[in-house]
Amino acid sequence: MSTIPQVLTIAGSDSGGGAGIQADIKTFQELGVYATTAITAVTAQNTRGVDAIYPMTREAVRSQLQAIGCDFQLNALKTGMLFSAEIIEETARNIIEFGWTKVVVDPVMIAKGGAALLQQEAIEALKQHLLPLATVVTPNIPEAEVLCGLVINDEASRRKAAEHILALGAESVVIKGGHGTDPNKAEDFYLHRSGEFLFFGSARIDTSQTHGTGCTFAAAVAAELAKGATAKEAIYVAKQFIQSALKDELHIGAGHGPTNHAAYKARLQRGEEVYGIEVYQ
Repeated sequence: MSTIPQVLTIAGSDSGGGAGIQADIKTFQELGVYATTAITAVTAQNTRGVDAIYPMTREAVRSQLQAIGCDFQLNALKTGMLFSAEIIEETARNIIEFGWTKVVVDPVMIAKGGAALLQQEAIEALKQHLLPLATVVTPNIPEAEVLCGLVINDEASRRKAAEHILALGAESVVIKGGHGTDPNKAEDFYLHRSGEFLFFGSARIDTSQTHGTGCTFAAAVAAELAKGATAKEAIYVAKQFIQSALKDELHIGAGHGPTNHAAYKARLQRGEEVYGIEVYQ
């Protein structure tokens, strides 16, 4: 009987290997959990941008999820690029059918190069069907603005946005700070429905090697939840993981290059300190 935690990612395929399903599998492997997958779309993309998107049908996504649900004992799952309202509805239906818990929702909307990865009509489906099932929602600032309809430009508006997302039914939310204006610090804001809140701060890294950061962060949160961590513990490790992945650059491709998914584990194996994260209120 296997004791390795089993995790599912429901997301799009990135032919460049830096984001989506590929990033999730790499992250799961590095953090010691077993990856299962359901592909929602195939993209033709590289570090310079997305050239084409070929979405799966609802039936294709359903078949993948049913195959997973009847055989694997999932300890957590994450969603990434879901693309359409139909796929979101099918994802939510299967989560409920199989009783899957520890659900991380990364509300992927726009690629680094600006390509839309979520249809406009799918945003309402995301809010109505998927967010009420979420253990953790991991939007960046622009995604949080879309979900709540507010402009986030200070601490008060970020908290109001987080409260709005929780009101849609999520258990907790972490609004990532990568799009913040502080030139020295990236600060993530975590809020739980209990009212507990925390800031996770890290030094801002001046790099163009940022493709797949959101996917990787959410995958790390799901992996840690699967191993029994609380949401705030999982976010802390995920923050360390992505900080290492950004700092130890690979310099692949001519555009926004992929992060280094192997950096965190490699540092631990060498006995080196992983990059520090501040936690405060």
